[in-house]
Amino acid sequence: MIGYFASKRIKDTKDYYVGGKKLGFWVVAFSARATGESAWLLLGLTGLGAMVGVSAFWVVLGEVIGVTIAWFFMAEKFKKLTDDYNSITIPDFLVSRFKSSTHTLRIVAATALSLFVIIYVSAQIDATGSAFESFLGWNYFSGALVGFIIVLAYIFSGGFVAVAWSDLFQGSIMLLGLVLLPVFTYFSISSDIAISEELIKIDPSFLDIWGAGGFNMVNFFTILGFALIGLGFMGSPQLFIRFMSIKSVAEIKKGRWVALLFTVLTDSSAVLIGIFGRYLLTSSGQDPEEILGNGAQDVLPFLVQKIMPLTLIGIYIAAVLSAIMSTIDSLLVVASSAISRDFYQQIFKPNKSEKELAKISKIITVILAVFALIIAMIVAITTPERTIFWFVIFGWSGIAATFCPTIILSLFWNRFTEKGAIASMITGFLSVPIFKFGFASLDGIGIYFEKLGELGPSFVLAIIIGIVISLITADPVPKNK
Repeated sequence: MIGYFASKRIKDTKDYYVGGKKLGFWVVAFSARATGESAWLLLGLTGLGAMVGVSAFWVVLGEVIGVTIAWFFMAEKFKKLTDDYNSITIPDFLVSRFKSSTHTLRIVAATALSLFVIIYVSAQIDATGSAFESFLGWNYFSGALVGFIIVLAYIFSGGFVAVAWSDLFQGSIMLLGLVLLPVFTYFSISSDIAISEELIKIDPSFLDIWGAGGFNMVNFFTILGFALIGLGFMGSPQLFIRFMSIKSVAEIKKGRWVALLFTVLTDSSAVLIGIFGRYLLTSSGQDPEEILGNGAQDVLPFLVQKIMPLTLIGIYIAAVLSAIMSTIDSLLVVASSAISRDFYQQIFKPNKSEKELAKISKIITVILAVFALIIAMIVAITTPERTIFWFVIFGWSGIAATFCPTIILSLFWNRFTEKGAIASMITGFLSVPIFKFGFASLDGIGIYFEKLGELGPSFVLAIIIGIVISLITADPVPKNK
C-alpha cells in the first residue's frame, strides 16, 4: 500500500532517490535508524549479548557515539552543501565538492558503493530466510525468496518515498518489540531469584565488562572492535542520503534527538534480550548448543516463544522482518542511484529525459536485487556455519571504510583534494578484505586483528592516505606578504 501511494509522488529521479527533499524529521530519523540497524540488531546483537554478556554494551557505546557525531556535527553541514550543489547521490556531492572535471571520482565512488551494497543486501536476504526458518519453521530458501519479493515490490513502485515511509512503520515495530521484551522477561522471572548470581554460575566472566579473563590485550582489542562499529554511522551513503532527503536544517535539529533516543533504547534492549535469553536457556534445562550455536542468533526467537503469548509472537516476527527490509530497501535504492545516475546518466547518456531515467532506475534496482539474491543463496549453500552478525559487519565495514573517511575530510578539511578523496576511497575499499582475510591470519599478531575487526584499521588507514595524498597534490598555500 505504501509503495502504491508513494508511486503517485514519483515524477523524476530526484523524487525516486531522495523523496524530492521534502521529508520530515520523524520519517527521516526513524528511517535512518531502522536502516542503520537491520537484522544485525535483532538477531546479531542479541546473539552477541547471549554469547559474551555485558561486554556487548561496548557496541552500544560505539553506536551511540557514532550516531551523535553524525547527527550533531555532520548532518547540518552536509545538508547545506548538498542543497547548494543540488546533489541527489553521494557521488554527486563529491564531484561538486571537488569541482571534478573528469569521471574518475564518480566511477570509483559508484563502483565501490555498488559492490559492497550487493554484499550487504545479500546478508540481509540471508537473515530473512533465517528469520522465517527460526520463527515459523519455513524452509530457509522459501522464506528468503518471499521476503525478497515483498521488498522489491514496494521499492520498484515507490522508490525512496516508499522506503522512508515503510521505514517509519518498520522502525516503530522494532522499537516497540525490542523495548518490551526485556521488560516482560524480567517480570516473568521469579522475584526471589538473583539473576546476576545465576549468570555468574553459568559463566564467571558473563558480567565482566572486559570479557573472559578480565582486562588483557586480546580483550582490549575485542572491545575496541565492538566500539568501532559505530564509525559506520559517520558518512555511510545509505544513512547520509537521509540528510539529503530531509526538508530543512531545522528538521535535522529535531530529528537528532529522536535518532539518539532510538539508538539508546533499541541497542541496550538488544543486549539485555541476549543476557536474559542466556539465563532462561540455561535454567530451562534445554541444550545450550541448540541456541548458542551459529552465533546465538536464535536467542531472540527462543526468548519470544518462551515468554510471550502466542498472539504477540507475530509482532516479533514482524519486527525482525522489518529490520531486515528497512535495510534492504535503502541499500538497493542507493546502489541503483549509483549505477543509473552516476554511471548511466552522468557518464554515458547525459541527455536522457527524467521519465526515461526513472524507468531505467527501476530496472537497475531489480537487476541488483537479483544479484544479491543469488549471492545470498550461494553463501547459504556453501557456508552453513556463517553468522548474521559478522556477515552483515563485513558489508557494513566495506561501505563505511570506503566512504566515511572521505565524507568526514570533505566536510571538515578545506585542503582535501580530489586525488586525496580517490586514494582514500580506494584504500578503504581494498583494506577491508585485506584486514579481514590477510592480517587476521598472521602468526602472533593475527589474533589482535581478528578481534579488532576490519573497520577500525581500514578507516584509520583511509584517513591517513587521504591526508597524505592531499598534502602532496594540493596547491601551495600562498605566503603572507
